[in-house]
Parts: sequence; structure tokens; C-alpha cells
Amino acid sequence: MKKRLQNGLSMASILVLVFSVLIVGVVLVAMAAVLDSYESSTVRSAQTSSRQAVDQVANTVSSYVDDMHGVMDLLERTLEDSTVDRDGFFQAFLSIRPDVVAVTTYDPSGALQNCWALDHVPRKTVVENLSFNPGTARESAISQPHVASIFEGWYPWVVTMLAPIQSAGAETWVALDLSFDSISAYINNVGIGQHGYCFLMDEAGAIIYHPQQQLIYSDLKQEDTTHLVDCADGVVARGNAIYAIRSVENSRWRVVGVSYVDELITSNVQEMAGILWLVAGLVFLAAFLCSVVLSRALSRPLRGLSAAMRQFEQDAGSFSYTPVGGAREVRELSDSFGHMVGKIQQLMDTVRREEINLRKTELKALQAQINPHFLYNTLDSIAWMCEQGRSAEAVQMVNALARLFRISISRGHELIPIRSELQHAESYLQIQKHRYKDQFTYHFDVDESLLDFLCNKITLQPIIENAIYHGINGLVDEGEIRITLRADGEDILFIVADNGVGMEPEQIEAIMRKERSDRTGIGIKNVNDRLKIYFGEKYGIVIDSEPDEGTRVSVRMPRVREEAPYENR
Repeated sequence: MKKRLQNGLSMASILVLVFSVLIVGVVLVAMAAVLDSYESSTVRSAQTSSRQAVDQVANTVSSYVDDMHGVMDLLERTLEDSTVDRDGFFQAFLSIRPDVVAVTTYDPSGALQNCWALDHVPRKTVVENLSFNPGTARESAISQPHVASIFEGWYPWVVTMLAPIQSAGAETWVALDLSFDSISAYINNVGIGQHGYCFLMDEAGAIIYHPQQQLIYSDLKQEDTTHLVDCADGVVARGNAIYAIRSVENSRWRVVGVSYVDELITSNVQEMAGILWLVAGLVFLAAFLCSVVLSRALSRPLRGLSAAMRQFEQDAGSFSYTPVGGAREVRELSDSFGHMVGKIQQLMDTVRREEINLRKTELKALQAQINPHFLYNTLDSIAWMCEQGRSAEAVQMVNALARLFRISISRGHELIPIRSELQHAESYLQIQKHRYKDQFTYHFDVDESLLDFLCNKITLQPIIENAIYHGINGLVDEGEIRITLRADGEDILFIVADNGVGMEPEQIEAIMRKERSDRTGIGIKNVNDRLKIYFGEKYGIVIDSEPDEGTRVSVRMPRVREEAPYENR
């Protein structure tokens, strides 16, 4: 299939196709981003408009409620003052407040005592008083809108506020009935979009007033408020509707504004999409024409250059390059490729000659690092012992130092038997124990079946040196170093553990990054590098340490019987 595709499509066709697909992809992504941004902006604008309309209604209703509280305070003070001419006061009051339908007083049983209303007289018999129910009366509570039922032939739509007063030594309830027509007319005139509206509900979700209230009572329209009860003030989107909610201060009412996404957003988005599709078509046409011209100018020389690259990839050593012509940029690319071919061929020859020597040099450089301070301090300690007449101890140190260097040299071998590596480590520990005046003890726990396998020489000494310098040297009590050799599956595991001061994770990272210096000799990082160079990335050193608890260094290496030549590593 790949061969048929290469034979069936020319470079020009591929360039046109790729360029066209790229342009189409970019244009579609840009259109989607623009439409999404535009739609989001439109939604935010619609939400803002709904919120502003609801805020205006809420402020108006809040002013209405505050006015009811103010009027009720005035009535309470007037009715509790026995010196006031009540009939004269209410005659003047009702003449300047036409929105007040009636002020009535009731005894605690609900019997009507007094009623002040302009040109209207209450009925002597009231079947059901909708403005006062002694069983549910609450002070300063604003009732739901209802019909005033105490007048003969006049049934205004009112809301009622109640308050208890003390009149002539007895408790009396005063009811203030205010016309709800002004508020309902205002809410009816509030529109959000073509079909949006506002309505009032209480905290429990019961509808206080709705512009389409008659349709709701007739079950011709449903207004589900259950999902709005637990919603905080703000804007809520649900399905195709946007609900803006605002609580009315000093009451249990909430104003809800309803608007519809389709009529506010969809038409605008569709119009914008049409414009974008037209622009996209023009962009695609221009891009297609440009891609055709560009492909013709580039395809022929690029085909020649591509063929030369494939030949070079197949046989870089014997490849002979002939430059291709074309546009200036193509010629420059061809010249650069020709220069690169020559340099790569030269480098390939150089790498072949030097690869083995370079690897051998790296390994020897790592293993040949000897700490001059350690040698100087050891010889100085031997001289001091001789001066003190401690010749036996001096002889032990000289013998240990001789074994140390004899094993370090190992006739040029990188790998030595584990037995020799443990002798090297013990010689180093003997020297350091003399130098540190028995400040620490050491123990070996060795699986003797592993002693004839090979390991990198000078592997344990840098780890023990680190344990002495950074762990044991900081202790007040006697330190202890334990060297363990055991099998771990098909691998061999060295473990060097001490009871020293331990290290923080940052110190461990610093040790694993630290290069060689005269002070530290062969660093733990160098040991880790040697293991990975010689055996692979899965082998090397792992350090576990806790402050004030000690350090445990694990060295993992494979089981090796004989040393492989450098050419095979």
C-alpha cells in the first residue's frame, strides 16, 4: 500500500494536499474558537442583561416592602396613642396614600373591630377573611397577594402586613392592606428578550406573582421552581433557559428572571457562523492556489534531494553526492547536505578508530583516581608510629597499604575477584582504624559461594571512605561499619551500612552528583558511572539514609566469571 501511495502521488500533489488540509484544519479550529468565544460572550451578555433586569425588579419590590414597614410603624404608633383623633388621621392618611386599600383592626379571635377605607364599607358578615387568620397571624409578616374579602362588591388585589398593638389595655391586631396592582403592573412590563419574563416566589418555591398566573392556575403552563429553591442569588443555566435570581431585602420573597438561550444567542451565533464560513471559503481558495504554485517550485528539486538522502541513509560509507539545482533556498539546502555528508563520513571514520580507545581511556581514568591526601596521611601515621616505638602497628599499616596498592593495580585489569575486592576493603579499614584510633569497628558478612565471581576493582573503598568521613567521624559514640555480600536473584549485592549521623535527601543527591576532587579521591558517583558503563543502566548504587539513624549503600552488579575485552563492551 505504501508503494502504491508513493507511485500514485507526486510531490506537488502531496504538498497541495498537506497544505490544503493544514489550512482547512487551522481555519476550522479558528472558526470553532471564534464561535465559542462569541457564544460565550453572548451568553455572558445575556446573563448580565437578565441580572440587571432582575436587580431593578428586586430594588423596586424592596422599596415597596420598606414602604410597607414604614407605614406599619406609623400606624402602630398612631393606634397605640389614645389621644390621637383616629378617624381624622385615617381620613387624611388615606387621601394621600391611595395605594392603601384599608387599615383594619381585629381582636385575637379574628373579629373585625374597626376598618378605615375610602368610600367603602366592610360587609357585616365575612365568609372567609383572607387578610387575617388568627391561627396563622405573624408579626411583620407580608402575606402573599390575595383578594380583600371584607368589602361588598369591591375585591381589590392586596398584600397584607400584620402587627399586634396594645389598645385600651387589650391586645389588638392591626392589618395593613396595600394594593398590589402597581407592583404587578411593573413586573408585567419587565421583559428579557422576546419571550422572557420575571416572577416572584417565596423561599419555599411557592409562586407569589407570575405574569402568566391565570395560565398556571388553569394548568395551561407549568413553572417548576423546585430546582431554584436551593440556588443562591446569581445566574443559573438549566437546559435552554437562563434563570437570574435575587432575594428581596426585608422579606422572604425572591425575584426570578427567565430568559431563553435560543432567542438571545442562537440567531446571533448562526449569523456569525455564516460570515465565518464565507471568510473560510475565501481563505481556502487562496491557500489552494498558493500551494499549487509553491509545490511546482519546490517539488522537482526536493524530489532529487530526497532521493539523495535515501541513498545516503542506505549506504553512508560509499555514498557520492551530486548537488541538485532549484530555488536559492533549495540550492543552499543541497550545499549544506553535501557538506554534512562529507563531515559525517569523516566523523564515522574517526569514531571507528577512536571508539575502543576512548571507552578504554574513560574506564582507566575512573579507576586510576587515587587520593593523595589518604596516601600522605597514611605515611605520616606510619612515621609517627615508628617514632613512638609502635613498630608492630607500623608494620601492620605498611602491609595493609601494600595490599591496598597491589590490589588497586591488579595488572591493569578492570575486573578482579570479589575475594580480592574484599581484601582491598579490609586493608583500607585496617589503615583507617589505626588512623582514627579505634573510633569504629567493622564486620564482614559474606556469602563465600560468591567470592570467585568478578567485580569492578575499587568499588567498596570509596563507599567505606564516605561512611567514615561523613558518618562515623561525626559520632560521639563508637561507630560500626558492616559490609555484606549476598546473592539477589541472578545479581550480586554489596551492602555497606553504618550507624553514623545519616544524611538528608539533598546530601544524597549531592554525593551522587559529585565529581572527583583531591579531597575525596574516587567519588561514589565515579563508582556508579563505572558500574553502568561496564554492566548497563540497571546496575549501580542506591543510597538509603535517615538523619541520626545511619546510612545503607547497596551496590548491584551481575554475576561475571571472566572479563570481556573492551571491543565487546
